[in-house]
Amino acid sequence: MDFTPSEEQLAARGLAARIFGDLSTHERLTAAGTGTDAELWKELCAAGLPAAVEDIGLLGLVLLLEEQGRTTAQVPFAATCVYGLLAVAEHGTPEQCERLLPGLRDGTAVATGAFPARGRVHLAQDGALYGAVPWVPWLRDATHVLVADADLALWIVEVSPSGAEARAAGVTVEPVETTAPWSAGRLVLDGVRGERLGNGPEAYAAVLATARTAFAGLQAGVCAGSLARAVHHTVTREQFGRPLSTNQGVLLRAADAHMDTEAIRVTAYEAAWRHDERRACAAQALTAAWWASEAGKRVVHAGQHLHGGTGADLDHPVHRHFLWGRQLDAYLGCGAEVLEELGLLLADSAQGDAS
Repeated sequence: MDFTPSEEQLAARGLAARIFGDLSTHERLTAAGTGTDAELWKELCAAGLPAAVEDIGLLGLVLLLEEQGRTTAQVPFAATCVYGLLAVAEHGTPEQCERLLPGLRDGTAVATGAFPARGRVHLAQDGALYGAVPWVPWLRDATHVLVADADLALWIVEVSPSGAEARAAGVTVEPVETTAPWSAGRLVLDGVRGERLGNGPEAYAAVLATARTAFAGLQAGVCAGSLARAVHHTVTREQFGRPLSTNQGVLLRAADAHMDTEAIRVTAYEAAWRHDERRACAAQALTAAWWASEAGKRVVHAGQHLHGGTGADLDHPVHRHFLWGRQLDAYLGCGAEVLEELGLLLADSAQGDAS
């Protein structure tokens, strides 16, 4: 395994770090509230970063999402790349790629996914989709949503405007507020006809593994940002005439958080690298997701605790990392759910080898 980024990946990461660092400031995030920073999204698309993901692969996307996570930038970057660009590029027909990818590359189209599937959407005999998904991240910004039916077949559904026109088209989006400000919405499908993508359960499993890997990379960035804020606070804040960072308990807590962050990062890198190398990566994606859930919540809790009383301030920047970390902890399956999936996968693999 070689996780050394290519020149193209390094260039993309450097550009992403600069754009996120310049535009995703505490003041702008506060002004955005729970919505998307449209100007930042426009800047990212103008720089060609979503389009670059097709060339730099999933590992490159993980690197970019780390930079987003450091600043908790409120843009539908991960969702559009995972459920749009990569899903269509890897599982779409040539006609679908030619028609859908240009808009996803330049940002005029925004994709998201109703993942993971929990049997809430059904395909009727007339070929229409019915059901409701309680919350879908970035749905309020989306032009397309990737939905899996009860048989795990994937469907691309166009999201129509709100109101009577949306109800007539069979798609309704109702605003929902989640822990993290991800412009989420409740998706209601009432007789809408979607566009089939890929070959059923195999395509669904592949997209879910890609999503878990990508969002693990996002969690690594969220944790790194939280830890960086905690380090700065404990180094500059004095108690009894010396910096907080000189206390052994603080040092140990920060060291544990650092090791947890590195575990999330390296497992996400491995899963992404194996994906790009066309190697089996299902177990690695689940491993990355488990670390992102279990270790991620430990890190963001530590980041807030190391700020002492300041960490209890809901308006403090570190609290945003806490909210994102807890949202990512449960998204796509919490630690216990993911661990069960991993155990079943390993048991099936061992049984297959024995037979």
